[in-house]
Amino acid sequence: MADSMKTDKLPFPILIGDIGGTNARFSVLTDADAEPIPFPNIRTADYPTIDAAIQNVVLASTSVRPRSAILAVAAPVDGDEIDLTNCDWVVRPKGMIAELGFDDVLVVNDFEAQALAVAALPRDFLDKLGRGGEPQLASRVVLGPGTGLGVAGLVHAREIWFPVPGEGGHVDVGPRSDRDFEVFPHLKRIEGRVSAEEILSGRGVINIYQAVCKADGVQPSFSDPADVTARGLDGSNPQAVETLSLFATYLGRVAGDMALIFMARGGVYLAGGISQKIIPALKKPEFRAAFEDKAPHSELLSTIPTFVVTHPQAALAGLASFARAPSAYGIATDGRRWLR
Repeated sequence: MADSMKTDKLPFPILIGDIGGTNARFSVLTDADAEPIPFPNIRTADYPTIDAAIQNVVLASTSVRPRSAILAVAAPVDGDEIDLTNCDWVVRPKGMIAELGFDDVLVVNDFEAQALAVAALPRDFLDKLGRGGEPQLASRVVLGPGTGLGVAGLVHAREIWFPVPGEGGHVDVGPRSDRDFEVFPHLKRIEGRVSAEEILSGRGVINIYQAVCKADGVQPSFSDPADVTARGLDGSNPQAVETLSLFATYLGRVAGDMALIFMARGGVYLAGGISQKIIPALKKPEFRAAFEDKAPHSELLSTIPTFVVTHPQAALAGLASFARAPSAYGIATDGRRWLR
């Protein structure tokens, strides 16, 4: 394993991978000036291992042989075997070098990749929510409700962007409004606590919906988050409508907390599939009102812009930006880069 803290360039061609709990996305960057070669998105459950997925989806369908790989994974990167948090895959970089022919493998947290993306994404891929000023060249925060809730910071210093990965999706969330106190007793908990991820994720949509149904004394009609969001958006089910309203409110509260922690004058960015699907709900007043409702700092929060990231492959775009110009980013590779 390499000991260097430098962000040395990896040799091209580079395989870029974004490995989530449910889906995996790959592309190959042949050189610093090329557009990435895309490959079909896959479901992690359809392949027994990440190595099998790379072999079948990438290596079997192109004559380009990647010399290195940059993989963003939904898990803490610790040691030679990296267990993904929400799926059965285990990333073994030494095995990839031995079996798949890579010379160099770098593994980062998936929300580091999302943070890299918001440093470089064109404005065309950002949909603004509510008011707030223009983003400054300053700290930023990314939140991504999906299979789980990813959170990362992005700090700007010495003309370099430093992504700050963490487990911010597991902070506690508590009730505030009268309605919260009716709904919260019915929420499923982890060891007695309501964590942000338990309500701000796919399963979180169902968690809120079932709690709302219990509070209202009605039987739940849906068990799939996609059904709840669809009925909430079209207004055809009152509990689903309220679920989306509460989801937007709770997401606004957590996003505001993270903005305060990082003093994110560069903006707060909502990534992930759920955010893109519920943009109409996030553009209603609840999200932004909850985001700004942070006395004694409500005025500060009112100046910070909030966006939904609409790029279909934002993490891959972020990793590609890093692969092209690693010196523009402060990514420590110690303990996360393996060489042949």
